[in-house]
Amino acid sequence: PAIRHLGAVAGVEVTASHNPPRDNGYKVYLGDGSQIVPPADAGIAAEIDAIASLHDVPRPESGWETLDEAVLDAYLARTDAVLAAGSPRTARTVYTAMHGVGKDVLLAAFARAGFPEPVLVAEQAEPDPDFPTVAFPNPEEPGAMDLAFGRARATDPDLIIANDPDADRCAVAVKDGGDWRMLRGDEVGALLAAHLVRRGVQGTFAESIVSSSLLGRIAGKAGLPYEETLTGFKWIARVDGLRYGYEEALGYCVDPEGVRDKDGITAALLITELASGLKEEGRTLLDLLDDLAVEHGLHATDQLSVRVQDLSLIADAMRRLREQPPTRLAGLAITRAEDLNKGTETLPPTDGLRYTLDGARVIVRPSGTEPKLKCYLEVVVPVPERADLPAAHARAKELLEAVKRDLSAAAGI
Repeated sequence: PAIRHLGAVAGVEVTASHNPPRDNGYKVYLGDGSQIVPPADAGIAAEIDAIASLHDVPRPESGWETLDEAVLDAYLARTDAVLAAGSPRTARTVYTAMHGVGKDVLLAAFARAGFPEPVLVAEQAEPDPDFPTVAFPNPEEPGAMDLAFGRARATDPDLIIANDPDADRCAVAVKDGGDWRMLRGDEVGALLAAHLVRRGVQGTFAESIVSSSLLGRIAGKAGLPYEETLTGFKWIARVDGLRYGYEEALGYCVDPEGVRDKDGITAALLITELASGLKEEGRTLLDLLDDLAVEHGLHATDQLSVRVQDLSLIADAMRRLREQPPTRLAGLAITRAEDLNKGTETLPPTDGLRYTLDGARVIVRPSGTEPKLKCYLEVVVPVPERADLPAAHARAKELLEAVKRDLSAAAGI
């Protein structure tokens, strides 16, 4: 947002993001406020490679300026436009900054909006580059949300909100039966889309290929344009006429005119507004998810993610799948197999494989930020009536587990 506010030609963010502290690095943004894509990345890398010694790099001692709070004030002023005028603001939250930078900005945004002050997970509230309470400061990782769940059990809020350390991701947890569970990124993505549709927004809805196809159905029924991009907000942010974009890895762009990237603060505001409205109706986020399943079919997603020490194992798995592609997964015939290295009619080339099945979809790709092979799974189960939801959930779980098992065998992982 600072780039767009100041009219800068580029910006750099130094961050470990949601990765371990040893993975500290930086993100580069160009003048439109979105992250770099080819060929800018190769050009920057070439300039770095051309440096023989840091002593050769000029470092001026003047001519630069340390910004004051005006940039933050401008961002907070924009957060007002994320919410609908006069909307309910009653949902109570537990919040964790995951040892990152989100706390003060989120608290200021929530206070400005008139939400109840979030209850903090004190052990994770202040910035700490060592991330002492978590192995990986990513809300998706097992154990990362345990302290937040404990705080919620003690205070009984309406929802839990978590940011990752650089606060561009937003995780949401809800009470499901007697305990708390994380919503999947695809579930939050669909909820925010449904909320924006209900508010009557106009513009293009977009997502990456690894995210749930439910967004396309929501947009289609609402008569809104829809686009699919390669993985990453560097692609989503470049969609013409973008009004809302999301990716399953807990990233949501709800104010593209202000922030051409995923933003965990404005996403937290919007999901809390939605929870507040449902609370006034005596309903929850889970009730709305059930509505969407009945309307569009139950879109259930999961991920098979394998972290490796030896990167050659990822290359071996991709080569095995290309040379000996599976013909069936979970008993479902693969009706279309695409090697995304060759690109498609709408997507540029990328290292990935996409399998389309009757009622399911699988994408396999190396992670762009971590030593992982990632497999993104989706099954779609029809839900004729609301009473059919339990059976649909059971069938979806069964199919996802079977797809995981068969895909693991096919990839040799």
